[in-house]
Amino acid sequence: MPVRGVVRALALVAVAALLASTPVAAGTIRVGQITDVGGIDDKSFNATAWRGIQQAIEELGIEGRYLESQQQTDYIKNIQEFVTQRYDLIVTVGFLLGDATKEMAERHPDRKFAILDFSYEPPLPNVLGMVFATDEAAFLAGYVAAAMTKTGTVATFGGLPIPPVTIFMEGFEAGIKYYNQVKGTRVRLLGWNSQTQRGVFAGNFESTDDGRRIAESFFDEGADIVMPVAGPVGLGSAAAARDRGAMIIGVDTDWYVSAPEFAGTYLTSVVKRMDVAVYDAVKMVLEGRFEGGTYVGTLANGGVDIAPYHEYEEKVPAWLKAEVEQVRQKIIDGEIDIRAILAGR
Repeated sequence: MPVRGVVRALALVAVAALLASTPVAAGTIRVGQITDVGGIDDKSFNATAWRGIQQAIEELGIEGRYLESQQQTDYIKNIQEFVTQRYDLIVTVGFLLGDATKEMAERHPDRKFAILDFSYEPPLPNVLGMVFATDEAAFLAGYVAAAMTKTGTVATFGGLPIPPVTIFMEGFEAGIKYYNQVKGTRVRLLGWNSQTQRGVFAGNFESTDDGRRIAESFFDEGADIVMPVAGPVGLGSAAAARDRGAMIIGVDTDWYVSAPEFAGTYLTSVVKRMDVAVYDAVKMVLEGRFEGGTYVGTLANGGVDIAPYHEYEEKVPAWLKAEVEQVRQKIIDGEIDIRAILAGR
């Protein structure tokens, strides 16, 4: 690279670092969220991220606004709108916005970005990537599902075959395998196999009809518990479960709270505390502590977890609740290796 280009690149990094460490008065902070195509009312990760901004509006006195992406070609356009309006933090939601966020962050090093379900290597100085070890929490859900199934068959499926989706499915599978190992059972999983990397996917995050169709297929094969990792698609699965008297495990947020119309079907949910991560990112900007890098939500730091059992609280036996807590601690302590279990070791 010519000397002039090197100097310019170093200058851009310096500008980003300086801006990251400059406190801003609360009343002047403006935070914008860009949704993926699932929309702000997906009752899943877009809605959960927005809840973090809403909390910052209420508690920190910032201004917040969201733009919905109707299609993937909207990502750059929506980000550009917040850049043009010089928002203090631009939050992009989802793996599919990874390329658009990187392009715009490099083009505008004086703006701060946070992205959910994506991180960059090497890190970008003005982008905080927020990812979640959802396989840890999904492991607990798989253990619970294996213990609670009456038919000996459970299932999972995804919206698209992308890492933030398949990590749920892998953790769920590992939890079932671990239960089978320690209990000598043979609970069967439909819809995903980590060794072949093959599974069932709706091909979208919007169609509740697809969610119903896929769940009904699993029920017909004997499954009585399904974990859909597909945003609003999963609500179609919940409707089918209500009709069939089956159980659903929600993802991203506690579906008992976000989609109470199917409350009686939820055994639990695999929760990503995206609202907490987004709220903390806003605080970093406000306090002049913002910097690029990666945040990882885990069981240990409370970034991921399973939701309460709610209406199944009395149906989940005390011994299982105690074992779930023991398994949780073993994951935190490194005694349970999820990758090793998936590999059959």
